[in-house]
Amino acid sequence: THAATIITIGARTEGVGRDGILVALMAALTESRLRMLANTTAYSASATFPHDGDGSDHDSLGLFQMRPAAGWGSVGELMDPTYQATAFYGGPTGPNNGSPRGLLDVRGWEQLPKGAAAQAVEVSAYPDRYAAFEPVAVAILDALTQTSARAGSAVPADMPAPAPPATARVVFPLPAGTWQRTSGFGMRVNPVTGVYELHAGVDYAAASGTPILAVADGRVVFTGRTAGGANSIQIAHTINGTPAVTAYRHLRDGGTHVAVGDHVAAGQHIGDVGSTGNSTGPHLHFQVHPGGDAGSPFDPEPWLTGAAERTQPALARAAAPTCPTTEVTP
Repeated sequence: THAATIITIGARTEGVGRDGILVALMAALTESRLRMLANTTAYSASATFPHDGDGSDHDSLGLFQMRPAAGWGSVGELMDPTYQATAFYGGPTGPNNGSPRGLLDVRGWEQLPKGAAAQAVEVSAYPDRYAAFEPVAVAILDALTQTSARAGSAVPADMPAPAPPATARVVFPLPAGTWQRTSGFGMRVNPVTGVYELHAGVDYAAASGTPILAVADGRVVFTGRTAGGANSIQIAHTINGTPAVTAYRHLRDGGTHVAVGDHVAAGQHIGDVGSTGNSTGPHLHFQVHPGGDAGSPFDPEPWLTGAAERTQPALARAAAPTCPTTEVTP
């Protein structure tokens, strides 16, 4: 993945360390949602290189939205994720000799808030955007690496790591500070159809494109549209010894970043908030089925709250109400 590229280059670059990698991940999440973006409006040739989408901001390209006109590199260079990561870090081994400045070319970047350090490299018209993605960056880095206790550097995840604990870590499905609860679990009048029915999960309003995180380690068992037209991801887990399936609904078109069969880690960025299907605005509909996909859904909020406090109940003991349907509503 592009996150792994950013982490690997940072781990190999002297002076970057864990904090520098987090800054880079925050910048790429903000600028491109960790996608290699072509820009066919400015450079039609950019589409001939491997890419994940087509951007349109000035002449910006790639993960960090670097501009050829600003001297970051050629179109071909900037459509290479490894080059972009190397240029972002800069320093003595960077390709631009300090102009434009990479992170290591910013004097005292280590003392800056991470969002400010990202802004010092990106020089964005919206300097306050980066800080919101720090929790996501931490989750991604923790999921893909282990941290060296000796030097604070990141070690690629393909190196030997300690065995995971028997009890799965559970995290919240959206970054802190990015969401607002708008509808809970239970019977209600569907705001789209007007039908009184079970709302089988909880809704969190968030800006379109906000990263959605896997709540626990697991395996993707479904991606696609629900009967109501919502883009959806379902992940199978074993949490505290009990099987469960979590569902994430209403992802934006093009906002699914995993495939069936993929193994994911708690906190991994799996998709982007959207408003597809029966929906009144961008939000994440999240639900949990203890026992697996065929199990009745139950109210996930007490469980998520307990998870954050490390007191979550075993799913086997969670009360599952009698439900008229397990079909997801907005």
